[in-house]
Amino acid sequence: MTGALGPLWTHLSATPLLWLTLTLVAYQGGGWLFRRSGCHPLLNPVLTAVAALVLALKASGTDYRTYFDGARFIHFLLGPATVALAIPLYREIDLIRKAFAPILVSLAAGSLTAIASAVGIARLFGGERIILLSLAPKSVTTPIAMGISEQIGGLPSLTAVSVVLTGIGGAVFGGWLLDRLRVHDESARGMAMGVASHGIGTARALQWSRSAGAFAALAMALNGLLTALLLPVLAGPGAVGETQVSRRAPGPQ
Repeated sequence: MTGALGPLWTHLSATPLLWLTLTLVAYQGGGWLFRRSGCHPLLNPVLTAVAALVLALKASGTDYRTYFDGARFIHFLLGPATVALAIPLYREIDLIRKAFAPILVSLAAGSLTAIASAVGIARLFGGERIILLSLAPKSVTTPIAMGISEQIGGLPSLTAVSVVLTGIGGAVFGGWLLDRLRVHDESARGMAMGVASHGIGTARALQWSRSAGAFAALAMALNGLLTALLLPVLAGPGAVGETQVSRRAPGPQ
């Protein structure tokens, strides 16, 4: 920014409280738009908040590191927020026990489909092996997905982007797709959202009903565990070594 506001903005942009406040305001504004639109999926609060913050960062010339230093407190709260998902799970524990076998079957099918679809589409467009490994855990919540990606030889930064896009895509279009497929059972809808779209999808499912939110939270947690066990096996024992060698390949001397 230039002009009289330049020095003031330089001072404010270096203050962590500014970006924390803007993040909260962007999300609250996104939530207001979402409610005013009659909960239109294209105005999902996460999507609109991300778009508004990206525009603010670009307009102000602020780098992501500066932004993250300010919004770090929200990142810290992701842990307690995830643990808090145990509350709707506890409330629906009887229903979950009765549906234990279908849960396991749908979890296995959904987890394998999420991996196969990501790898298959990337391979179809000529993606290199490191790209395939980075996209494979796209339907797992970000911290777990980045850990899996690093373990099997992917790029954690690319994995994080694909996870966020997957979550937003699921939150925006998941309900519409389930309606078109005539999936009306709340537990089935929740399982689908949790397996396919992790935390962002789970937040959307919680807006539908308590039952959908509980099953989405369960699916998100179990899918993270199952994917962490499956992907290193599916990637093969040489995945990490091959990728690390390719990264260290010498260029022109």
